[in-house]
Amino acid sequence: MAISTRLTTRQQTVYDMIRDKIVSRGYGPTVREIGEHFDIKSPNGVMCHLKALERKGLIRRSPNKSRAIELTNEADRSAKSMPLAGQVVAGNGTLAFERAERKDLSEMFYGEDRFLLEVSGDSMVDAHITDGDMVVVQKQEHAQAGQMVVALTPQGDATLKYWYPEEGRIRLQPGNREMEPIYVREATVIGIVVGVVRSV
Repeated sequence: MAISTRLTTRQQTVYDMIRDKIVSRGYGPTVREIGEHFDIKSPNGVMCHLKALERKGLIRRSPNKSRAIELTNEADRSAKSMPLAGQVVAGNGTLAFERAERKDLSEMFYGEDRFLLEVSGDSMVDAHITDGDMVVVQKQEHAQAGQMVVALTPQGDATLKYWYPEEGRIRLQPGNREMEPIYVREATVIGIVVGVVRSV
């Protein structure tokens, strides 16, 4: 049964807003954000919609966390799809979480903490990852030396590289013998690459 047949018009629009926020930025909206978005003055008014969505099995909420709104499997996550979150530059660039579409893959790549990024650039060609390919990323904040990661530099640039912590610095090593490594004093691991989907 389609979601739209199970919800009121307002419940559907609230659900769509929650889904879009989770897909585009990785976490759900707060009660205040939902209220401001729909011009609902009372937090209780927002809570009524959230409770209805929860009763209908479309979201889960944690009462102790303001942003802990999650989509359930029934709502939007089949075992064959993950959010296509945006693009990551295989060089230097900015990670753009700007898409709201989903890609249908096999169960071998699926995971609740995994997402897809489309690769732009040629710094990983020796790893057989080329421009237009998609990488499956496992969300985690730590990586072992030599793992392929999506890393975020202090300048806000996200890049796909091999992760090598060294004394006093981190070496972000491209998988392209013609390119030099990037050295930074600190960087944040967004996730590690666990699969590649080749572009046609």
